[in-house]
Amino acid sequence: MTIKFGLIGGGVMGEALLSRLIVRGIYQSSEVIVSEPLSLRSDFLKQQYGVAVTTDNSQVFTEAKEVLFLAVKPQVFSAIAQELADINIFNREHSPLIVSILAGVPLSQLEAAFVQLPVIRAMPNTPSTVGAGVTAICLGAYTNAKHHQIAQQVFSAVGEVVEVSEALMDAVTGLSGSGPAYVALMVEALADGGVAAGLPRAIANQLALQTVLGTAKLLQETKLHPAELKDRVTSPGGTTIAGIAKLEQAGFRSALIEAVKTATERSQELGK
Repeated sequence: MTIKFGLIGGGVMGEALLSRLIVRGIYQSSEVIVSEPLSLRSDFLKQQYGVAVTTDNSQVFTEAKEVLFLAVKPQVFSAIAQELADINIFNREHSPLIVSILAGVPLSQLEAAFVQLPVIRAMPNTPSTVGAGVTAICLGAYTNAKHHQIAQQVFSAVGEVVEVSEALMDAVTGLSGSGPAYVALMVEALADGGVAAGLPRAIANQLALQTVLGTAKLLQETKLHPAELKDRVTSPGGTTIAGIAKLEQAGFRSALIEAVKTATERSQELGK
């Protein structure tokens, strides 16, 4: 069977995508090839998912007819681009869609490495590893509607997909890329508050986690504005408004806003 999907980098995010693509039948195991330098990791991927595995990145590029997915550390991108350069230059009939999740590597750099090939830059977040992520994509100069559809299909396997201009990718990094850490910190703080109020740690953790999970699901399914849901929970002179007043006094909302802005600025710095 023809190899359609090539994955360079079999780490956590690469495996998350691979597993969902196969489970959902978007690609068959026999249509996938993965490049992974670590022998223990490559043996696991081969056994777990039944895919072809190699240490040769050029083999993946040569054999993948539909998508070449880059899921490596940004620091090694230059070396991989150099390795694939000769194939890219001399094999014009071979033109897979290049999809990159390399943080801080812009389209201009990707398109310089993969000359005149369709390129899509993407920023998934860590909840993608459990199929509950959100991925922002931006399209390169040589992409068309078919390439857009492929990217939507691939990333829908691990959550929701939004399309943004590349100028907004740093803001995506600051919000949804870094956001899971902010939420984890909030869950931890809620649980600590419960313990401070007398709850056993295990129960406080469970209450905090399910409260955040349930609230997110409620907002998603009802399409309520967060302010409206907040108002529904907040009764006059009650417990919730007392807690909100304390959060406002501590600058809770402004702290989150500044966290997103600061992370965005740091992403811009790292991309230079």
